[in-house]
Amino acid sequence: MRKLSPIVLTFTLFLTFSLITGCNNQTAWNYPQTKTVNVVNDYHGTKVADPYRWLEDSDSKETLSWVKKQNKITRKYIDSVSQKEKIKNIITKRWNYPKYSVPFKKGGYYFYWLNDGLQNQSVLYMKESLDGKPHVVINPNKLSKDGTVAINNIEITQDGKLLAYALTQSGSDLQTIKVRDINTNKDLEDTIHFCRFTSIAWKKYESGFFYNRYPDPNAVAEEDRFNYNKVYFHKLGTRQIQDELIYEDPTNKLLSFPPTVSEDGQYLILHVYQGTDPKNRIYYKKLRSKGAFFKLLDKADARYDFITNLGSKFYFLTDLDAPRFKLIAIDTKKPGVIEEVIPQQEDVIDGISFVNKNFIATIMHDVHHLLKVYDTNGNYLKDIPLPAIGTTGGISGHKDDPEMFFAFASYLFPYTSYRYDFDTTKAEVYQKPEIDFDSDKYKTTQVFYKSKDGTKIPMYIISKKDVKLDTNNPTLLYGYGGFNISLRPGFSIRIISWLDLGGIYAVANLRGGNEYGEAWHQQGILGNKQNVFDDFIAAAQYLIDNKYTCPEKLAIQGGSNGGLLTAACSIQRPELFGAVACHVPVTDMLRYHKFTVGRYWVSDYGNAEEDPEAFKYLYKYSPLHNVPENYNNPSILVTSADTDDRVVPAHAKKLVAAMQAKSTGEKPILLRVETKAGHGHGKPTSKKIDELTDVFAFLYKSLNMGN
Repeated sequence: MRKLSPIVLTFTLFLTFSLITGCNNQTAWNYPQTKTVNVVNDYHGTKVADPYRWLEDSDSKETLSWVKKQNKITRKYIDSVSQKEKIKNIITKRWNYPKYSVPFKKGGYYFYWLNDGLQNQSVLYMKESLDGKPHVVINPNKLSKDGTVAINNIEITQDGKLLAYALTQSGSDLQTIKVRDINTNKDLEDTIHFCRFTSIAWKKYESGFFYNRYPDPNAVAEEDRFNYNKVYFHKLGTRQIQDELIYEDPTNKLLSFPPTVSEDGQYLILHVYQGTDPKNRIYYKKLRSKGAFFKLLDKADARYDFITNLGSKFYFLTDLDAPRFKLIAIDTKKPGVIEEVIPQQEDVIDGISFVNKNFIATIMHDVHHLLKVYDTNGNYLKDIPLPAIGTTGGISGHKDDPEMFFAFASYLFPYTSYRYDFDTTKAEVYQKPEIDFDSDKYKTTQVFYKSKDGTKIPMYIISKKDVKLDTNNPTLLYGYGGFNISLRPGFSIRIISWLDLGGIYAVANLRGGNEYGEAWHQQGILGNKQNVFDDFIAAAQYLIDNKYTCPEKLAIQGGSNGGLLTAACSIQRPELFGAVACHVPVTDMLRYHKFTVGRYWVSDYGNAEEDPEAFKYLYKYSPLHNVPENYNNPSILVTSADTDDRVVPAHAKKLVAAMQAKSTGEKPILLRVETKAGHGHGKPTSKKIDELTDVFAFLYKSLNMGN
């Protein structure tokens, strides 16, 4: 997903059967006895049993006891791997190098994040000049002993003197906003509660900031805790109860209103979203005006990303009649007239920034980036050369800045910051990580294969240069396929650690993402979701047919919506895989919208309760509801977290219960439930290393990698 509803999220699902009590297939794994309950729902005339409904109560003694027993079995399997400590040492060594973010400027100061290697959380630093001495602005590692308190959003005033930051605990989406005086390194008393997916926008002259939040959960019915989003203004030095309500829409409780203040400080802009639907609306008002918001774009007929304004003229990146995106301008004095500035191209316009009075367009060509510069009339000026085939990101700079910063990375090219000088038109390395990794030993190959319906799908394969295509290589295939998210080339500890273990790593660019624009996304959602599974299965078949690997040596991995992907594929084609690593999955596709923020995902999945057609296709592929009798499963590890309030752990628990009950195979079905860890964001380094060690130890044993 993208800037959109800071609600950019993910998920997965599964199947069951109904008896008042039941007993699991014990096989050789001695799974815990899992009771069943007589719960049946009627979906448009079809009765659907939900025998593991009781596992949705994550706090009950029964559920906690069941999870404890599942974790014990998982722990026994993983701890029996003789190479586990070696695997952990490899991962830890790879992780231990300094990681810098792209710097950004506020008030003439340079700010950036740095993790010195194994710190649980990155630290925010400030410099007074490019080569100046760094000063710590805030160190999240001092906020908790175990590193589970994280900062997931910041906004600094234009003069660089105040920092508003959002804290999260144990991976929860719940945020608390605090304010810090950067000069004194001390927090003010200002504190904002009840925030999730919140945007922060400082008012010019630093008198306070705008933010959006949900209601106090104690003041509304449980089903409305994630409805009725509102925009407030917080004046510094006052209590939250005194905050001024800026905007609400009580007639449409599903909308969210993340605010933005234009760089010139003249306008307050609301990006109006419903869940993760890419189609949004744009409202705005002049900050000095006491009048109502003007609904500039109110049809929700396309995606509109506000880029900048030049006076009264607003610029938007949009897919309105342009599935590969274009840049348009609307003069607020003539709101009905849309001017095309940069037209749609053969490749996707993946993003646009405005720096030094130029538009910097990030173009995606066959899932890798190009950087192009245009003037304000949309005339192409030049390319900014990139060092290899890869991904750019983190572009930072202001309207009048003579310099711009951006990052570049690829599968074998560590995340590196560059400074571009508009006067010399040269891009030079600003921060390059010092890492002990010899990329010359490896290669990245991009291939294109055909899916079931003949659609050409790209896939990156990362391997040793001298790899032997003898079908015997342990191979890990990763995918996602949803919510406009593109899997572009990037440097990953997971990937290079897998290469260290002698494996091949592959990334399939499935439909449902944004690799080829909105049409590519549409081909992988709602009633087209099976295309995503077919794309992934075809990727696996390509790797087997071309002798990279064989089913016994092939593992698949995905998380959230990618967890749905791996769960569905492991059920539809279990014979194709030796192992499955399924993380924080969405698995109950009939009830996912009932939990926490699940309703946000209806635009990609559909709603089985409200739409009979959606019920038909969801019921047909829902992992929870399609585990076959006599399931001859591959080795499966499903991971979740007890405090995941995005994709609730009930999805993982119910799926594992159903799979274990119907398994007749000799391979394990394991559940790993982490404590004090959410959906993944903000997870401390120590927990990331422990989790990756467990996953790779599971894969090492399941794929028989020692032999």
